[in-house]
Amino acid sequence: MVDLTLMVALVIALALFFDFTNGFHDTANAMATPIATGAIKPKNAVALAAVLNLVGAFMSTEVAKTISGGIIREGDGGIQITPVMIFAGLLGAVIWNLITWLLGLPSSSSHALFGGLIGAAIVGAGFGSVDYSVLLSKVILPAFIAPAIALSVAYLATRLAYSITRRHDADSGDKLPRKRGGFRYAQIFSSSLVALAHGTNDAQKTMGVITLVLISGGFQVVGTGPVFWVVAACAVAIAAGTYAGGWRIIRTMGTGLTDVKPAQGFAAETSTAAAILTSTHLGMALSTTQVASGSVIGSGLGRKGAEVRWGTARRIAGGWLLTLPAAAVMGAAAAAVASIGTVGVIIDGVLGLAIMLFIFFRSRTNRVGHDNAVSNIDTAGGAVRIKKRKSRTKSAAAARTKNADRTKIKENSK
Repeated sequence: MVDLTLMVALVIALALFFDFTNGFHDTANAMATPIATGAIKPKNAVALAAVLNLVGAFMSTEVAKTISGGIIREGDGGIQITPVMIFAGLLGAVIWNLITWLLGLPSSSSHALFGGLIGAAIVGAGFGSVDYSVLLSKVILPAFIAPAIALSVAYLATRLAYSITRRHDADSGDKLPRKRGGFRYAQIFSSSLVALAHGTNDAQKTMGVITLVLISGGFQVVGTGPVFWVVAACAVAIAAGTYAGGWRIIRTMGTGLTDVKPAQGFAAETSTAAAILTSTHLGMALSTTQVASGSVIGSGLGRKGAEVRWGTARRIAGGWLLTLPAAAVMGAAAAAVASIGTVGVIIDGVLGLAIMLFIFFRSRTNRVGHDNAVSNIDTAGGAVRIKKRKSRTKSAAAARTKNADRTKIKENSK
């Protein structure tokens, strides 16, 4: 069998790579809407998100404790999960993350991780290795409740934002929109809050996995939380992944669900941040992708005349439902192969690497980057730039003056 220390080191490396994929998979959660509205330039957006993910990762460890000592039982009184099983589960999660990234599908990295670990644990240690009460209360129920709450809050916030920024014309009494350029700048703050919240929740999941493998390998005491070097390594990994940008998913989130205006974006981002920060405080391993998607849909429903593309929404919802079982199947298959021994672990590693390389080279045939992720950035941004509005008003006034002068000249010539 593979040397224990070497296996633990291999699992830690794979866990950090998963954390990296989590970063670029979930960049869209914070930055898709401000990029789509032109509130912030794409490259600046991912850089800001990376820094705030890094900071957020140091703010809490409650979610990490849920994973390291909750869903998968380990230590005294429980069934010992081995580093080999964790390796298999991570492999399933990474591959599913890359598949959904290639498809531009904002699925849940969290559920991919849980699914992979659960599938591997069941194959390696039986059904009793999973604490289903924790799985239900900390993962499954929040997966249904949190997006619904975020959708409702974003809907109400959007309606409120558009309501308070209306005025009545003094002559006709018609309702006229006020200038909403301020929301464009407010989005920089609200999207930053989402990025910070994302770091507090998602980076911890990898911390929990690394802590779990250290405990299972006998390198850490049962019941303890992540140590500082684990926190720091996971923070850097998710920040690096975020900076890499998940442009395919940003395109889906930014314009695939609805055409986002600044007031909508601000409402969606604020709702997302509130839901994530609350779940982090309660130790719930929430899917930030599901919450962000729910908020975007809610903001689309809240703006009069906006169109929600329900075909895309159904596609995303299908990805949500498939993620946990699909990753579980992949993790279980990898665990079955790894159970052979050293040869099985090598086979898993080689096949996993081959699949990752295939996905990477396949993505190069249809490249999506910061320059083409959201094609209508300039149009959307121009709609809220106050200076451009003023210039259009001046142009219209000049045209009216010119027409009046022409009329006077004609009357004088008669």
